[in-house]
Amino acid sequence: MKKIFYLVTLVAISLLFVQCEQNGKQNELDKSSGKHNGHEYVDLGLPSGLKWATCNIGASKPKEYGDYFAWGETKPKSYYDWSTYKYATTDGQLTKYCTDSKYIDYGVIDNKTILDPEDDAAHVNWGGEWRMPTYEEIDELINECEWSWYNPATIYDATGFVVTGPNGNTMFLPATGCMIQDSLDRIDDHYASYWSSSLYYFDPYNGDPTRAMYLYCFSKHIGRSEQKFLSLDRPVGMAIRPVCM
Repeated sequence: MKKIFYLVTLVAISLLFVQCEQNGKQNELDKSSGKHNGHEYVDLGLPSGLKWATCNIGASKPKEYGDYFAWGETKPKSYYDWSTYKYATTDGQLTKYCTDSKYIDYGVIDNKTILDPEDDAAHVNWGGEWRMPTYEEIDELINECEWSWYNPATIYDATGFVVTGPNGNTMFLPATGCMIQDSLDRIDDHYASYWSSSLYYFDPYNGDPTRAMYLYCFSKHIGRSEQKFLSLDRPVGMAIRPVCM
């Protein structure tokens, strides 16, 4: 009887130790470097000095997905496709952020390749100097940081990526997937996608203004949308992780 009691006690202590260790790790990952305009950020020690928010727009904790936005829209909605997209006509012709005449049926080509502040969901919803990251800033995050995949059994009770900066500070990006029409596509919680503020455009002969650039993370593989098949149509709903200087 004493042996059983001893074993039960030992197991309970072990579980408590594991829980405390996980809570300690979670607190470490949740640790912010400061606040800007009421929202916390983490300084990852990036060469640019850019600060990344600790949460997505619409989320109150790092593990929450938050809201989903079509590229260039500032409010979440229930249906994500060309028929509901703000900057397209009913037949899919673009009305803003266009670099190619075949995608407009009236007006002029504006050659805008970065979202204006009034179309930037991070700036509109959080104010101050918050904004969506550019493609180049996402590229810096990918190349300058170490990335680790976490599954539900570890720290956050949520799948996603822990991003560790050059200075050892970390942030968590949950596996948000994306919204296509009215369905959340997450491939069994194994990928995350986050909009940048950059149109899919590099030069007049290589680009598609109907698509925009995004951060794509799949399980242990981190990719970036430098290839056309990794850019996505602008009406797709994605999470947004704001940045500031």
